[in-house]
Amino acid sequence: MLSELKTVTYFHWVDWVVFAAVLLVTAAAAVYGSWRLKINRNKQPSALDYLLMGRQLTLPLFVCTLVATWYGGIFGVNEITFNYGIFNFVTQGFFWYVAYLIFAFFVSKRLAKYSSYTLPDLAGRMFGPKSAKVTAVLTFCYIAPVAYVLSLGLFLHMVFGISVLSGMIWGTLFVCLYSAWGGLRSVVFSDLVQFFVMCSAVAMVVAFSVHSFGGLTFLKANLPAGHFTLTGGNSWLATLIWGFIALSTLIDPSFYQRCFAAKSPTVVRRGILISTVIWFLFDFCTTTGSLYARAVLPQAQPGQAYFFYALQLLPVGLRGFFVAGILSIILSTLNSFLFIASNTLSFDLLRKRFANVVLSNRISIFLVGAFSVAMAQFFHGSFKEIWLVLGSYFSACLLVPILLNYLSPNRISDTLFVGSALTSATLMTVWYALPKNEFLQIIDPFYIGILTSLVILLIGRKPPHANLSGVTDW
Repeated sequence: MLSELKTVTYFHWVDWVVFAAVLLVTAAAAVYGSWRLKINRNKQPSALDYLLMGRQLTLPLFVCTLVATWYGGIFGVNEITFNYGIFNFVTQGFFWYVAYLIFAFFVSKRLAKYSSYTLPDLAGRMFGPKSAKVTAVLTFCYIAPVAYVLSLGLFLHMVFGISVLSGMIWGTLFVCLYSAWGGLRSVVFSDLVQFFVMCSAVAMVVAFSVHSFGGLTFLKANLPAGHFTLTGGNSWLATLIWGFIALSTLIDPSFYQRCFAAKSPTVVRRGILISTVIWFLFDFCTTTGSLYARAVLPQAQPGQAYFFYALQLLPVGLRGFFVAGILSIILSTLNSFLFIASNTLSFDLLRKRFANVVLSNRISIFLVGAFSVAMAQFFHGSFKEIWLVLGSYFSACLLVPILLNYLSPNRISDTLFVGSALTSATLMTVWYALPKNEFLQIIDPFYIGILTSLVILLIGRKPPHANLSGVTDW
């Protein structure tokens, strides 16, 4: 049996060379993105060019950046699999595939007509300016990369032995620096490198695991029986909430940003379908690898077991590549979320205060980084808590009005949208604070929020073909 490691100081020099080479290629890709931004504009880049690559994102780049952006919480996924088994594949995989397909076939065509820059900008065009501001606040809280800053801090702690807080601060500062100058181009071109590294890294862990220990028979003999049940010992109500959170894909800011940047609706639809296949394979690899880690290192820390297991499993050279792959998984999401959150702050919330959107965006990236580090401390390092709380508020307040508007446009007024979102958020907060008996504890605040939003909007929306002022002039 393998044993849990405390550091990776025993790395062979070849591993460090491989690790450094991957980082250099990634940095070069980010610099290339910055250079491309400059040659596309001899003067100060426009907001469209900086935020959305001038809407010229091609299918291969669309797939690579979309896939890479989705997996920054790798240690959280490892933690859930370690504790609950294939419950992770259900809650972090299957539910999301359904949402991706709905987006591809139902949402993607409807986005093109709005020509928006961001999700709050879209809400403004759909409902009105007050709705845009409320959506911007909710988007900022949701997209601020709290879990991914924590992942980076944990990664640097495990690799270099520095404190998690120091890792979060210095690692986030580094990502802010390379994300700020090249705009979306730097994010996309660095994602391109990280996509290939991260997919290769998790695939080789599965291959070496099967070769070293055997297949399903080994896992069944060394894992609790509950690890092979769909709920992993959780209630069905607790399991299904992840299905509703997965529907947040239909309003996810990073999804929308890539769609707004794509060359055409066809690129969006095909790109999401291709990405879904890749996501399935990636989730299979991370879940399977984490199950092996649980079987081989049952006493390890849940969030760290997969990392240390892979380091001892893989030969010299591939260890360094694997570590670079884990870092790529984190950075590819962290840089995207930092960039989108800064867009929300500078473009959606402060645009009227600062005429230069590009400059204010670059400043905002560092503010978002500092905010995310502080919030990671507030949640005491719990990935599951971060995802559940922030994801619940965002989805419960925004999912219903935006989907209803896709089904039947121009029936929700600006005031109704704002009232629905604020009431849902308020009642969710009250439900969090109220003392509850054993029965009421199984009712997550998300259900309170989504039901409140649905009831208010269905009762208050205008009849079909009503003339709503302020909707189309945003």
